[in-house]
Amino acid sequence: MNRVQENYVNNIKPALMQKFHYTSVMQVPKLNKIVINMGVGDAMSNSKALDSAVDELTQIVGQKPIITKARKSIAAFKLREGVSIGCKVTLRGERMYQFYDKLVSIALPRVRDFRGLSKDSFDGRGNYTLGIKEQLIFPEINYDKIFKIRGMDIVIVTTAKTDEEGRELLTQLGMPFRK
Repeated sequence: MNRVQENYVNNIKPALMQKFHYTSVMQVPKLNKIVINMGVGDAMSNSKALDSAVDELTQIVGQKPIITKARKSIAAFKLREGVSIGCKVTLRGERMYQFYDKLVSIALPRVRDFRGLSKDSFDGRGNYTLGIKEQLIFPEINYDKIFKIRGMDIVIVTTAKTDEEGRELLTQLGMPFRK
């Protein structure tokens, strides 16, 4: 068990039970999964771009991502149905907690001019989404070996029923929200 998981079980769970007056331990919200998506727009013209994105995402999370394909054709973007346009990975269990720990304690503090994350990015059901502009904030990525600076979307899925419960859970887990 890593330190985020240990902190959740020993400190956060009892605090959330007391704050929201839950009657059962099973009602307490917890992290369910983390989905990381990296869109590679130039993958249609350059096949190496997608390979480098897959390699970088594998280095960051320690798990091989799946390649996402376009669902429908869009003429304005010169996009055809079935063309590979990105990669995504879903983390659960131990890897999810390790990635969350790395994101909160190492990666986010390395963002330039970081003033905290917005509290408004909840979806109404307690799940949180954040976008990262460059993959360089992760320590595994070597600046000299990257093909192109790319961003990624990170979706943190919780079992919380409301945004307030989800916000409280993530705050307790150390997510640096704006004051």
